[in-house]
Amino acid sequence: MQFQTIEPSYTSKEGCRLVWKGVDEDDTDVVILNKKELEDLVEIFKKNSTGEVELEDQSSFIRVNSDVTQFTLTNHPLLEAQTTDLQQQVLEYAKVPHEPQYVYIGSKEFYPSVWIRKDDKVQEKFSKTNQKQSLIEAILSSEPEKIRQDLSPTDLFRVFATRRSTRKFDKTKVEDWKVDKILSAADVAPTAGNFQGFQVFLIKNKNTKEALVEAANKQPYVNAPVVLVFCTDPSRVKLKFPPEILEKFSLQDATIAAAFSLLAASGVGLSTIWIGMFDEEKVRKILGTDLRPSSILCIGYPDKKKPPKSRRKLKELIKVIE
Repeated sequence: MQFQTIEPSYTSKEGCRLVWKGVDEDDTDVVILNKKELEDLVEIFKKNSTGEVELEDQSSFIRVNSDVTQFTLTNHPLLEAQTTDLQQQVLEYAKVPHEPQYVYIGSKEFYPSVWIRKDDKVQEKFSKTNQKQSLIEAILSSEPEKIRQDLSPTDLFRVFATRRSTRKFDKTKVEDWKVDKILSAADVAPTAGNFQGFQVFLIKNKNTKEALVEAANKQPYVNAPVVLVFCTDPSRVKLKFPPEILEKFSLQDATIAAAFSLLAASGVGLSTIWIGMFDEEKVRKILGTDLRPSSILCIGYPDKKKPPKSRRKLKELIKVIE
């Protein structure tokens, strides 16, 4: 992987994305920085000094050396960039304001942003955390920025098991880097022919959210801190099948992408509610699109922590055909 460029973030005017490219066109890695973290990195480069930046999972680091800057990321191969090249691009980027990019997001953007480590108190506090506690339980019972965000396969299954729908959200603003992760999860979801036959609308406008409440059978929780509307876009599916099959592929693409986003939100300590009851024509008009809406995903911090509901036993759910 070779460091390629620095780009605007998807949800904020102040943050950025550091992009690496591989040999293949689709081989890309990205590290996301928010406003403060970009400022911290700029400060190091302005001083022409070396330094260390700690990522929010508290076990990954960016080490700025005189020749090479190393990105040591949890459960991920080492990323490197020539310090002079990275320094030049970061300082040039910081000189001018930038607009957020569109919500179609590249893959592998699952690494949280960074801050400059002041001392070892945070790491010491984390080392005392109950290691038997699941990721989602730890996130919901502690400060979000103090908890590991890397997911091992075991932790992922714990997210599956502890996920809970929420119909009342706290008013706390969801961090931009978490929204980036959620949108990135939609981008890496499997799709028919890898054509990604869907589009995501990220709703920030207050009046638009209120209009969606009306269009969704007056369900008040549609007015959540983060609202994503997933729409089918069969025109993107360049496969030689009848239109009704392309529509089916597109609906499946949008649904799987929404499911990936839902799980990603749970993985970073948020809660969600999936909305399937709404007036499609009203939603189209609100969004100003001809695309068919398939679902609305409402995301935020839960007003109250709730345990997961009981489910059917697997032997009742699964029918085996031998």
